[in-house]
Parts: sequence; C-alpha cells; structure tokens
Amino acid sequence: MMTVNRQVIMASRPVGEPKPSDFAVVEKPVPQPGPGQVLVKTLWLSLDPYMRGRMSAAKSYARSLEPGDVIVGGTVGEVVASQNGSFRPGDIVLGYAGWQAYGLSDGSDLRKIDVSSIPMQRYLGVLGMPGMTAYTGLLNIGQPKAGETVVVAAATGAVGAVVGQIAKIRGARAVGIAGGAEKCRFLLEELGFDAAVDHRDPDMPARLKEACPNGIDVYFENVGGAVWNAVFPLLNDFSRIPLCGLIAHYNDTEAPPGPDRLPGFMRQALTKRITLRGFIVSDFSADAPAFERDMSQWLREGRIRYREDIVEGLENAPEAFIGLLRGRNFGKLLVKVA
Repeated sequence: MMTVNRQVIMASRPVGEPKPSDFAVVEKPVPQPGPGQVLVKTLWLSLDPYMRGRMSAAKSYARSLEPGDVIVGGTVGEVVASQNGSFRPGDIVLGYAGWQAYGLSDGSDLRKIDVSSIPMQRYLGVLGMPGMTAYTGLLNIGQPKAGETVVVAAATGAVGAVVGQIAKIRGARAVGIAGGAEKCRFLLEELGFDAAVDHRDPDMPARLKEACPNGIDVYFENVGGAVWNAVFPLLNDFSRIPLCGLIAHYNDTEAPPGPDRLPGFMRQALTKRITLRGFIVSDFSADAPAFERDMSQWLREGRIRYREDIVEGLENAPEAFIGLLRGRNFGKLLVKVA
C-alpha cells in the first residue's frame, strides 16, 4: 500500500468562476484506521455541479468548505484496511471520501456494492446519486403523465439524460436542451428524445417553442439563466417544475442586471397554478429501493442508456471541474483515480 495520500484541497474560496489557483494538490501520510474505522483506496471520483455550492460561504443545505479542506465528492473505492466487522479488505464500496487517494470512514457512509456484472463507476452515475436525483425529482414533483411534454435542461448531463428517458418510459414527450449540435444529435439518435434544442442557437426561444407546440407540462430545471427565460412563457396551466440546479448562476457574484421580474413570475405562477419545488436527492431517500429496482430493470432491458466522460488522474480533477461548470463535459463526468 502507498504511504502518501494525495489530496485536492480548496486553497482559496472562489470568487465567481473557480480558477486553478483556488485548488491545490497536497500530500499527507496515508491515515491508519482506528477501532471501528475503515481505510478505503479511492478508485473513482464523481464530479458534480453541487460541489461549487459547497465552495461558497453562503448558507445552504450542507456545511460550506473552508480553505484547506479536502473537496467533497462521491467515490467508489476498495477497502484496504479495516477495524470494522462490517467491512474487510477487498470490499468495493460506495462512499464519500472526496478528492483524495485514501479516505478514512467509520463505515456509516459506506455501502458495499456488487460489481460482478456492473462496472463499478456506474454507481456514481446512472445507478447512483445522479440517477436517483432524476428519478425522484421527476416522479415525485414532475409527475409526468402520458402525452404530456417534459422539457429538461442540461439534457446530456448525468441527471438530465436520465430525466428525459424516464419521461419517455412514462409515455410523455421528452424535449432536451443541450449545448451544441453533437449533443443534440446524441439526444435524438442515442437517447430517443422527441426533440432537441441547442441553447447556443441565437433563436433558441423560437426553436423551443417549435419543439413544444402544446406548451410545457413539466420542466426539470438544472440551469436557470437564458434557458429559464425561454421556458417560462411556454409553461402550461398546472405545470410542475422540479428545481434541481441552477448551474448558470453558481458563479454569480451579484444580482443579475435588469428589472425585478419576481412579481411577474409570481403573477404567472398564480394564474397558471404552477408548482415549483426545489429539492435535494436526500429528501426522497425512502425511494432508494424503488429506484434501484426500476433502474436496474430499465438498464437490463436497454430502456435507459448512458454516456460517461472520464478524466484520468486526481490532479486533473480541478480542470475537469472548471470545465463542468462551463458545460464542456459530455455525459457523466468521472475521474479515474486508481
């Protein structure tokens, strides 16, 4: 076993868009497990937009990182030493070790996973937190019905791609919004969406209206910004909006320019009887067994497809993360650590 633990820490709190200098790679001794503890070697690291929120000092649903902290993140790893009777060396576990080569755990945040027939990194994507976010947000809040139109932003991302495919399984029309012609082709040809709209198109609002001739019944919000501005006029009476993310605003340092549009939104929400609910995947933790059952079945049947964007090496995580916030990734963004 290695004696050096490489870690990526938050060197300074980002102001606006994160910069490479906001991150640092440091080396520490590999920790040794005490009574009840487990030492896990990180094999795969998940990169997700929510991590930008954790780098902010603003009050949120989880504790903010402080300069010097290892950056948070979901991981798949191998148990290499254990003083916990529930785990033994060689076990492959889903955990939350963050951006480091080795992590210590008391076992409460670890879950043994079966990798005999499933690539282990899939538990960080379609079979993990992103997949469950799509499943629980769409079905609990969006509640799509056959024949309705479901629109999802960031539609080729780890969450958005699953949202659209579940909408299709439920008999709805799936319209995806993504950046660039290649991503739009992927939505149509690989994932089976009914329509795809390029948010980089100068006429994007008109293209979205053409793709949604009967308006929008469910809008799964991952982005905000100009995409939201195009969606809002098309929302139908009794439309539902699962609010999952606002990646267009994560680097904002001040309020957006222009008039206050909140009163107009409130009026439309009232007259159209719109439901908007923000959520965190843990709100629906009781749905985990149903998610795992349904998603496993859909994968076996080929009804859910997925794409992974893999980066090699922990030291490349900061650059990949900055690219994620710019929409450079194509599919679920993962770092192969070991």
